[in-house]
Amino acid sequence: MEDLSRRGMLTGMPMMSAGLMGAGLLGAEMLSAAPAMAATPVTGNLADPTTRARVRARILGSVGTETTYMFYRLHIYGYNGAGNLVPFFTMNHLNISEWRPTGAATFQSKTYECGAYCRFNSDDPLEEWVNPITGEKRKVWQFYGGPFVVNVGADGISTAGADLKPDLMPIENMGGMVIVPTASGVSYPNVATPDKYPHLSSGPTTFWDSHACYFAKAEDAFNESLTSAPAFCQFQNFASWHPWLGMGGRADSGSGRTWGRAYGAKLKSLDDIPAPARRSLDKLTPEIFDYKNWTAPRRDAAEYLKSPLAR
Repeated sequence: MEDLSRRGMLTGMPMMSAGLMGAGLLGAEMLSAAPAMAATPVTGNLADPTTRARVRARILGSVGTETTYMFYRLHIYGYNGAGNLVPFFTMNHLNISEWRPTGAATFQSKTYECGAYCRFNSDDPLEEWVNPITGEKRKVWQFYGGPFVVNVGADGISTAGADLKPDLMPIENMGGMVIVPTASGVSYPNVATPDKYPHLSSGPTTFWDSHACYFAKAEDAFNESLTSAPAFCQFQNFASWHPWLGMGGRADSGSGRTWGRAYGAKLKSLDDIPAPARRSLDKLTPEIFDYKNWTAPRRDAAEYLKSPLAR
């Protein structure tokens, strides 16, 4: 009966016998006057801790033992403390997470990341970049991060080996979608200290705020036959100048930051990365595809300061 639509009933009327035509027309009039039947919303018991934990993990990654892939297009702008945002570049960002259950309602991932910088709003690999605020040409430092550990449970997310510590926010179920929001704000001593790196440092303290949302259809989020739900993801970052940008020693170094806007999706495999983006990752951050052989955690800013590019 679920496939018996109003349109199907009306288009099937000419097939009725003459003796039933009057009744068919009467039925058509009644159908046209009746309000459309709305689909029954999918609801789950988010008050139940186990359900809440499984929904959160299913959307962010998986409730099973498997590897998930998240690809984002991250547009990054500069903000120097006044005026509008200044377009800087676009990062093709890949997140690879190895998930496993650690209890009936707890799940853990080991996550590896990379980011290939491209010309703003494109997939054109960027190896040199002219800072639009300073006018200086800079060698681009491509991004690697991880592995870090993410723990997911009924009441939120915790991390180990990562700078950001997500705050608890409630899961929302609205409009047929389940939304998992997170918010993080941290500050810590800047590894690029002003005295040692005056041309690179944004100041004695690094500030980083990140706000994310993960979205899945309710029918997938609550589906116990799925270990991992298809999901759309977006986040915004507001962070102190990275050392490689060369913003040190300026009056706006302390007040200015970069602002990033990202959107992306969970992928079934690495083969689902858009082809132009995959080419940029292969060219600029090839080590991400050999992440299983990483021998030590990748610490982005600290590695940059040890590189020849920071001299």
